[in-house]
Amino acid sequence: QVRLVESGGGVVQAGGSLRLSCAASGSIFSINVMGWYRQAPGKQRELVAQITSDGSTNYADSVKGRFTISRDNAKRMVYLQMNSLKTEDTAVYYCRIVTSIRDSWGQGTQVTVSS
Repeated sequence: QVRLVESGGGVVQAGGSLRLSCAASGSIFSINVMGWYRQAPGKQRELVAQITSDGSTNYADSVKGRFTISRDNAKRMVYLQMNSLKTEDTAVYYCRIVTSIRDSWGQGTQVTVSS
């Protein structure tokens, strides 16, 4: 079993910043990819950012230059630093970890950006 717990969500004004954290626990042997996804009301879940085991990153065009993903392998943590937040960033943010044998998701954390 793998458990992912997100934290750091909340309400912030447009232009502000938040830092999301995701803690992984359980039977994790080889993490290939760690990532953040989001789902706004009435929309499909979409990739925000991901980072591979060798540190390569990939971002959605809408967040490039504003969001930064990072990971701490020893602590089994993945982070998402979100700057210059916009109202359209409002969504539930989910952490995802893909290993050689399992694809795991967290429960999500709400991010609300007010105008």
